[in-house]
Amino acid sequence: MWNDHIWYEGSNATKNYTVENGALKIWPQRDASGQFFNRTIDTDGKYYQTYGYFEIEAKLPIGKGTWPAFWLFNHIGDRRPEIDIMEAYAGGGPNSGWSDANLHPTAYAPTIWLDASRLGGTKTIQTPDLSAAFHKYALKWEPNKMTFYFDGKEVYSANVSMGDPMYIMLDLWYGSASGQPDNTTPTGKTNSYEVNYVRAWKFK
Repeated sequence: MWNDHIWYEGSNATKNYTVENGALKIWPQRDASGQFFNRTIDTDGKYYQTYGYFEIEAKLPIGKGTWPAFWLFNHIGDRRPEIDIMEAYAGGGPNSGWSDANLHPTAYAPTIWLDASRLGGTKTIQTPDLSAAFHKYALKWEPNKMTFYFDGKEVYSANVSMGDPMYIMLDLWYGSASGQPDNTTPTGKTNSYEVNYVRAWKFK
């Protein structure tokens, strides 16, 4: 069901993910060249869905550069419809609004992209420390509306129409509002983006 790299890249040979005790773990790691590298786990070419309810239960990593995400996506010709259910930026620091002074994530954002440069809506959600415990991140995707949930509570909705089938992505990338990873970024399995489950329901 799952690939371990995004479609336009090969799979990095350095293993920085595993399924252990029923949970997926993806952690920051340097590869053979000494560089941090993106890891994407997705269902591209294997599982797609249009509309429904999508949820993960996850605990997020800490540190400079870390950028975990849970999203729905597709590459259809030149189009790039995308629904980011959760993106967090622990490396931003307290002045960024994304994390605390210890670079623990204290916010995340759902974002809707109608296409690569056409924003359909976004909202930053302030939270407790997302690395301290598991939380549920979810989306109800209907033909004319999207509703996002945090621990079962509605946190954002937008009246948008997106009808393309999309596949599921879980990834640990680096950069954006989290900055670049460095020697302070904790590596190894103990600093994982840890996902207890991924669930997708279809409407009757």
